[in-house]
Amino acid sequence: MSYQAFLDHFGAINDLLGAHSVLHWDALTMMPAGGVRARGRQRATLTVTARDLLVSEATRCLLDAADSATGNLPEDAPERRALAQTREAIAFHERVPSALQHRRTTLMASTYVAWAEARERGDFAAYQPHLEQTLALTREIADTIGWSGHPYDALVNIGEPGESRGSLKHLFGRLRAGLRPILEAVMAAPAPRTDFLERDYPEEQQRRFSLKIAQKIGYDLDRGRLDPTVHPFAISFGRDDVRITTRYYRNFLPASIFGTLHETGHALYEMGVDAAYERTPLATDMPGLYPMAGTSFGAHESQSRLWENHVGRSRRFWALHFGPLRDLFPEQLADVDDEAFHRAVNRIKPGFIRVEADELTYDFHIMLRVELEEALINGDLAVKDLPGAWKEIMKRDLGVDVPNDRLGVLQDVHWSSGYIGTFCSYTIGNVMAAQLLETAHKDPAIEAGLEAGNYTPLREWLIEHVHRHGRRFSRDELLIRATGRALDPEPYLAYLRGKYATLYGFA
Repeated sequence: MSYQAFLDHFGAINDLLGAHSVLHWDALTMMPAGGVRARGRQRATLTVTARDLLVSEATRCLLDAADSATGNLPEDAPERRALAQTREAIAFHERVPSALQHRRTTLMASTYVAWAEARERGDFAAYQPHLEQTLALTREIADTIGWSGHPYDALVNIGEPGESRGSLKHLFGRLRAGLRPILEAVMAAPAPRTDFLERDYPEEQQRRFSLKIAQKIGYDLDRGRLDPTVHPFAISFGRDDVRITTRYYRNFLPASIFGTLHETGHALYEMGVDAAYERTPLATDMPGLYPMAGTSFGAHESQSRLWENHVGRSRRFWALHFGPLRDLFPEQLADVDDEAFHRAVNRIKPGFIRVEADELTYDFHIMLRVELEEALINGDLAVKDLPGAWKEIMKRDLGVDVPNDRLGVLQDVHWSSGYIGTFCSYTIGNVMAAQLLETAHKDPAIEAGLEAGNYTPLREWLIEHVHRHGRRFSRDELLIRATGRALDPEPYLAYLRGKYATLYGFA
């Protein structure tokens, strides 16, 4: 009864965060521009109320009683993990005052709008003061959390527990060394035809195909919906209401397809959490104060990148699904077959936009952002110099000349949403996805399902090994349980070497 009393109390915290997420989803999809200031206040109130309830004396008393009642259980039992994570979250939020949380949430509401407007106009100067405020506040948060080696460590550890600036440098070093020769070999080979991807593709047909594909891999429309937005995202209000968004370009078909697959991967994670964990600490990101079940941002990204790339960009996927796509666009795809389409959506070409980047250049986009974030947070780079630094690194790493800030520093929503220190999770997700699939592919039922377009065996394997556990196990604990080892970039590099050697015909 003591543990159940704690869960009943904690459920109210989760409900407040769910209501906050509803307001956030509305702000990014439906809200009129005039609602920005009021919405910022509403979200700030809910965030601070949830935070104050978390650190309250009532929560502590219930924790003490629940600890006593569950003390004989194994350390990794759901009950013990839920209580331990709640204590860790209380300690975290005691270091970050509620007034600071309120300021952050209020600022993010207005900063997002400033970013969206500046992005539309390609006007970084208009966004600069907002980003300066965000960075100052974020550095203040890092200082209150505490750090020893670098302030960036405090921020990275929020979304990716156990990682640091040093561990990321080690991981990125291995990836650079492995990715560069593959990229150079591909760039020396003839490029596939891609002109048909930029024909006129009406939005409604794109929406119909995106929705069909999301459902095909397991997205439940009784528990979700698909909407358009400026920058695609998935958001959970609880395992039975998980919403996804995408964006449609009439003259670039892949954006909506792969954006939808990506966000569906996130949604499947949230929908797959054990129903017993709903409204508990095992389905709530308490440091970030969101009703999110994923154990880390990187674990979450592993699911989105897995469905987007390993499944969605595979040869067998388009052998099965190109026909229905061509039925929706018979004129646009009249001179294209599934082989040509598959090669086109896997074309390697260094470009400007992260979310449209191919698999070989994507991680360079992430490493650029991490490098810049570190410098900004440490004060080594001024915000006014950010566009120039962005262009220099893009030229250095990918050999491209960024023509304007809309295609450069203004492209991502993350900084305007306060997510500084989270970009590394995309690359961690890439690495984790390949490692999980290396093991999953050993199951003949999964291989047969992928060949036939039956994605249930793979989805059920992921539910069993990742989704259902929510936040019970850490990222590396999940990997060790599923694959026998902690995060290892070699399966990812092996996957990329094998795939692109086959596609581009090099050894």
